[in-house]
Amino acid sequence: MIVTELPPIKPPNISAPAADVGAHLSELQVTIIERRHDWHLAKVRELWRYRELLFVLAWRDIAVRYKQTVLGAAWAIIQPVTMMVIFSLTFGRVAEMDAGGIPYPLFAFAGLLPWFFFSNAITAASQSVIGNQSLVTKVYFPRLLIPLSSIGPFILDLLIGLVLLLIMMAWYGVMPGLNVLWIPLILFGLAAAALGVGALLAALTVAYRDFRYVVPYLVQLWMFATPSIYMNATQIVGPRGAAILPLNPAYGLIANFRSAFLGRPLDMQALTVSMSVAVFTLVLGYLYFRRVERSFADII
Repeated sequence: MIVTELPPIKPPNISAPAADVGAHLSELQVTIIERRHDWHLAKVRELWRYRELLFVLAWRDIAVRYKQTVLGAAWAIIQPVTMMVIFSLTFGRVAEMDAGGIPYPLFAFAGLLPWFFFSNAITAASQSVIGNQSLVTKVYFPRLLIPLSSIGPFILDLLIGLVLLLIMMAWYGVMPGLNVLWIPLILFGLAAAALGVGALLAALTVAYRDFRYVVPYLVQLWMFATPSIYMNATQIVGPRGAAILPLNPAYGLIANFRSAFLGRPLDMQALTVSMSVAVFTLVLGYLYFRRVERSFADII
């Protein structure tokens, strides 16, 4: 919907002759409300206009996440640390999985940290519109701000986890190389893919509530299609399967995230393919979300 906003116009003097009043009214501009095409891209100016609301929603989610908790910010690292210990005992010692000469606890944590950011962001974004139904039905604002703000707490979790990762690297004597400069781009790709998938699932969840139960299950399965706990995909899926794994946006981004931090060479082919898929996923999720968002208040 496109609304043309006009500045306030001084009303005509009702004591003036009728001819003068009629002439004044004929000069008034009219606000025209037009139907926007289903796949029309939202204006960046509109999102920028509501940037303060975005920060308020993100801060609200962060405050709710850590309010009245005993461990506080420690919850940001409990999940990846717990999984690191489990996988270190099973794959690191029992299965003796190859980690390229890197201590397996460090290898696993460097892969699990971005994975939990990605998976938690998708899960939260997919449930965000349903969780804010009272807000959606009462006031207008760009609905895309809801899944976008839901990623905020997990960005904070990721930053806290990066501090622990650096401490572990210093403990094991592993130093990053110049490839660490790729980290901002890789994190942008992960956030873009998570937002794209999350926005798409958020729109689908409004119409089909089954997705509320399907998404967590699918995300758990998704982890085993990413190199968060293994390095050589050929050992698991074979050479043909390894060739198509970068079509999973989390695959090339998480693998290169770990390589960039641990001083290993990057897989530029996997990074390029996964980054392209991440951008495509963001555009697809964004377009579909914008297409159906005007019906949220009616069916939510």
